[in-house]
Amino acid sequence: MKRIFPRNSITRRVRFSVWSIAAILSIPVIVSLFMMGAFSVRFHGMLSRMETAATLKPVVEETVPERLFSVAAGRARFEDSGVEEAIREVNIRMDGLLEESSGSGQLELRVARRTMDTLEQYVLAVRDGMAEGMPVDRVEAMVDEVRDVGALIDDMLERFITAEISDASMTSRQLERMVLVSAGAEIAIVLLALLFTNMATNRVILSIRSSIRHLESIVRRLTGGNLRARVPEVDAEELQALAGQINLMADRLEEQIEQIRAGQNSLAKLELQLLQAQINPHFLYNTLDTIIWQAQSGKGEEVIRLTRALSDFFRISLSSGADWITVSQEKQHLEGYLSIQKIRYRDILDYSIDIPEELSEACMVKLLLQPLVENALYHGIKEKRGGGAIRVSADNEGAFMRFTVSDTGIGMTEAELEQVRRSLGGEAPSIQAASALKSGGFGLRNVDMRIRLYYRQERGLFIESDRNGTRVTFRIPRLNREDIPHDEGISGG
Repeated sequence: MKRIFPRNSITRRVRFSVWSIAAILSIPVIVSLFMMGAFSVRFHGMLSRMETAATLKPVVEETVPERLFSVAAGRARFEDSGVEEAIREVNIRMDGLLEESSGSGQLELRVARRTMDTLEQYVLAVRDGMAEGMPVDRVEAMVDEVRDVGALIDDMLERFITAEISDASMTSRQLERMVLVSAGAEIAIVLLALLFTNMATNRVILSIRSSIRHLESIVRRLTGGNLRARVPEVDAEELQALAGQINLMADRLEEQIEQIRAGQNSLAKLELQLLQAQINPHFLYNTLDTIIWQAQSGKGEEVIRLTRALSDFFRISLSSGADWITVSQEKQHLEGYLSIQKIRYRDILDYSIDIPEELSEACMVKLLLQPLVENALYHGIKEKRGGGAIRVSADNEGAFMRFTVSDTGIGMTEAELEQVRRSLGGEAPSIQAASALKSGGFGLRNVDMRIRLYYRQERGLFIESDRNGTRVTFRIPRLNREDIPHDEGISGG
């Protein structure tokens, strides 16, 4: 039968745990990298703006006034002085700073940009004045004003740089706090990851240990003889193949042991049948001697009756090789045997057979009663002075039938009875050991073993005996023809 096991992979558990731990540990790293990148961009922007502001300071404070003074002194033409280009470059770069800046120095930068417009107006006034022939002292005064405005712009740029430095310092403190918080969070996350790792590892170990112990338990039960033990399920997917192989091994082992047991039972049945066949010839020889004696005495009717009884006896004994016969056939077989023995032993033997008609069509293993009657005759009646009686009876007990063979022979002592009881219930006798058994002991043990083998019972015969006689009883299931195993067969009559 195919067994379906749950898909619960240890490998997947381990991989999930590893990836979960990696994800947990990567969170602070990613956050730290993001913060470092953000602060790095801010710092780089601040440094870049401060560098730009620092390069603009000498231009507005020195370069523009000096070039404008050279124009006023007549050493250079205004168009060639580069003053307008320098002012235009400063304005462009200040506009760029205004777009990038968002800190406290933005106000200073905005004022400086407006002041640049004023500076540009003074420069244009100098240009126009020289073109109109303005007196030199007036031009020089205007150049001084340009120098003063340039110094004012320089101060504003200086304050802008100072504000950027202050913002950078504040950003540095924020970064320091964020680093401390990030470090604390990372420690907490690492501890959480360690806790999760421990829990996940314990779960995986518990799953592996539980599955292995479960398999060990099943294997221990199998080695202990419980061949019906199977692995119903296993948590770990990696152990499913092993569990399946254990179940397959148990199935095959159970099949093989059942085959061996069936073979042993068949062998035991065959041995018992062969041993039984060794006794029948002795009975045949004795009966033939009686027939010859009766014939010589001119007793034709007795010869006919003996011959007919002997024919019935062996016809039912053989029963076409079948192991099972009906109760009525067993009764007919027993009547044939006792009628022959009655002719041989005459006055020393009386018998009666009391089997209810309602049991006639029930089936039973053949030749269970005759060996018991034979044992009662040879070891009970013949040994008693004056002979005795044998009574065979059967009782209907619903799903069971109880048969009893009792005699009024010499019986057994307690020691003899105990010895006979000990001889029953053992292993089936072999052909080699048959010669070691007395005929009476073999007859009882033969019936006991056949009852146990064919009916799969732990007990066969129950024996009671004293000096007033012996009583042998056995109880077997009441079976119909359809209940009989096909390979053992039932006699057709």
